[in-house]
Order: sequence, then structure tokens, then C-alpha cells
Amino acid sequence: MTDASSNPAPSAKGKLARDLALYTIARLGLVVLVAAVIVGVSKLVGVEVPLLVAAIFAVIIALPLSLFLFAKLRTRVNVQIAAVDEQRRSDRDDLRSKLRGDDSK
Repeated sequence: MTDASSNPAPSAKGKLARDLALYTIARLGLVVLVAAVIVGVSKLVGVEVPLLVAAIFAVIIALPLSLFLFAKLRTRVNVQIAAVDEQRRSDRDDLRSKLRGDDSK
């Protein structure tokens, strides 16, 4: 019967994992897109840019871009991290209370 209080935790963790994976994929996709644009523009101009150099510049360019482009998703991940952390803190405090013998439930 004490498992009912821990039921929301897997759901919150599942949402966090899903949104964190989505955020990571979105950021990696942005890096790939920016690298492709760098390589494409360099070929149009007639300059050969190595893929590694394009990838490094893409990471540098995509970092601030992702802060603006994916702000809602990042905020959602932060809120879910806080919720999971609060659930973990509550579970820990409950366990400590039970170990002390202060179980009033």
C-alpha cells in the first residue's frame, strides 16, 4: 500500500527521459543541419572545408542557437528535473522518517 505514493515517480521519470531524449536529438539535429549548411555554402563558394572543421564550427554555432530555438523544450526538461528531484527528496525524507520510527501514517 505504500507503493501508491511512489506511483507518480515512474511517470515523471518517463516524461523526463522522453523530453530529455527529444531535446538531445533536436540539438544534435541542429548541429548536423548547421554543419551541412557550412559544407554546402563552402562548396558553392568553391572553398573546401573539411568535415571535422565544419562539425566543430557547427557545435559552436548550434550551442547558442539551441538556447533560443528550443527554449520551451529546455524549460520543460528543467521543470521535470525539479519534479523528479522533489519526489526523490520526499521519498528520502519518508524513508528516514520510517527508519527513525516516526511513521505517523
